[in-house]
Amino acid sequence: MSFTDYQQLIKEAQLLQKEFDPQDLEKQITDLQSTTLDPDFWNKADAQEVMQELSFVQDQLQQVNQLAQLINDMLSFQELSEADSSDQESQQLNQEAQQIAKKLAILTKTLSINQFLSGKFDKNNAILSIHPGQGGTEAMDWAQMLQRMYLRYFEKKDWKFEIISETRGEEAGIKEVSFEVKAPFAYGYLKQERGTHRLVRLSPFNADNLRQTSFALVEVLPVISSQTEIELKDEDLSWKFTRAGGPGGQAVNKISTAVELTHLPTGMTTKSRGSRSQSQNKETALKVLKAKLAMIEEEKIQQSLDKEKGTYQHASWGTQIRNYVLHPYQLVKDTRTQVETSDSQGVLDGDLDLFIEEEIKL
Repeated sequence: MSFTDYQQLIKEAQLLQKEFDPQDLEKQITDLQSTTLDPDFWNKADAQEVMQELSFVQDQLQQVNQLAQLINDMLSFQELSEADSSDQESQQLNQEAQQIAKKLAILTKTLSINQFLSGKFDKNNAILSIHPGQGGTEAMDWAQMLQRMYLRYFEKKDWKFEIISETRGEEAGIKEVSFEVKAPFAYGYLKQERGTHRLVRLSPFNADNLRQTSFALVEVLPVISSQTEIELKDEDLSWKFTRAGGPGGQAVNKISTAVELTHLPTGMTTKSRGSRSQSQNKETALKVLKAKLAMIEEEKIQQSLDKEKGTYQHASWGTQIRNYVLHPYQLVKDTRTQVETSDSQGVLDGDLDLFIEEEIKL
C-alpha cells in the first residue's frame, strides 16, 4: 500500500467517524443498563430484546472507539514516515503500518456497510428457509447444497444459528429447512438473498450424466420483537402435533413434539421440529408466524408485496435472482447486481460477501 493509499484510507475513515457520536452511544448503554437493574426485569417479555440491544450498542461503541484508535495510529505512522530514518527503520514502520491499515480497511468497510442497513428490521435476527423447486431429487439435492453454503457463510461470519425445522428427501437432499440466525444485522445482510436460486450442472442422479437445471427458493424473514404489535387470537390459530422424525424416517421422539401451526385467516402455516420440547417448538412456530405477518404489514405500507416476500414465489424459470453454472463452464452470477465470479466452488463453500455486500447497496 502506497503513501497515497494510506492518505485516502485515513480520509475515508475520518469521514465515516463523523457519522457516529460516542457520547450518544454511551448514553444509550447507560439507559439500557439502568433498565436491567429493575428487580422484575427478567420477568418482562422484552428482557431478552433489551439485552440484545445493549450488546449491539456496546459492540458499536467498541468499533467506533477502535476506529478512532486506528486512525490515530495511522496518523502517527504517517508522521514518522516523513521524518528521517534508516532504511531498516523505514521498512519496519512500513510493515507495521500495513498491518494497521489492513485492520482499518476492514473496520471501515464493516461500518460503512452497516450504514446502509437502516431498515425497520435490519438489526434483527433472521429466519432463513430453503425449499426445492422444480426438479424432484435434483432440486432437493440442490436445496441441500444451498443449506451447506449458508451454514458455511454463517460459520465464516461467526454467527450463531439453530435449526427450526428440517425434512429430508427420500433419496437425497432436503424437502425443506429453516434456521434462526442470531447475529446483529443478520436480517439486513440476508434479506436480499430471498428468491429463486438456479443451478446448472451435470446430473449425479442420471446414468447418462446429462446436463440438468434445478431450482430452489430461499425465504428470509426478520425475527420480530415482542414489542411489535402483532395480534394473534387463539381462535385464529390451529395447532397440530406429531412426532419429530430423524433422517431416514426414524423417530427421535416418542411423544408428539413437532409442531405445525396454521393461521386460519391467512392460511399461513409454520412448522417447528428442531427442539425435543413441544413448548419450545410452539414458541418457535409462533415466532415464525409473527415474522410472516409483520412482513406482510410492512409490505402493505411500502406497496411492494411481491418485492418484499409476502406471497409465495414459484421457483422455476425466469424468476431466479442468482445463477450457479457448474457446466459447461464455472460461473456464479447475480441477475440484479450483475456481480459474477468464476470461483463457483468458493461460493458454494460460503464465500458470499462479494454478492451480499453489493446487494445491501440496492
